[in-house]
Amino acid sequence: MWLLVRLIANALAILAAAYFLPGVEVKGWWPLAGAALGLGFINAVVRPLLLLLTLPVTLLTLGLFILLLNGFCLWLTSLLIPGFEVHGFWTAVGGALIISVVSWLVTALLGDRTRASA
Repeated sequence: MWLLVRLIANALAILAAAYFLPGVEVKGWWPLAGAALGLGFINAVVRPLLLLLTLPVTLLTLGLFILLLNGFCLWLTSLLIPGFEVHGFWTAVGGALIISVVSWLVTALLGDRTRASA
């Protein structure tokens, strides 16, 4: 159940990014579901490796480099999922920032209730 809630939260966050940024496009419900799944997978598998490899840069920038990594993960998702497009790297960074804020809000609203049911 927790995984489904996180998937829906990811999809809502991607929709918010597409609504607020003209460079993020979602061309239907299936690409939205694919982007939510793809971004979840990339954040679970690729992002930890990138965080480990770029740890010195992240420490030097006091954590701000993580925003660039999140943008890279969103951009990578757009390359892998047809129908989900991110035009430009800085648009990806802005979209990743919006997705992070929306995901944080959903998690803050739901609290630990979602983890307790898993």
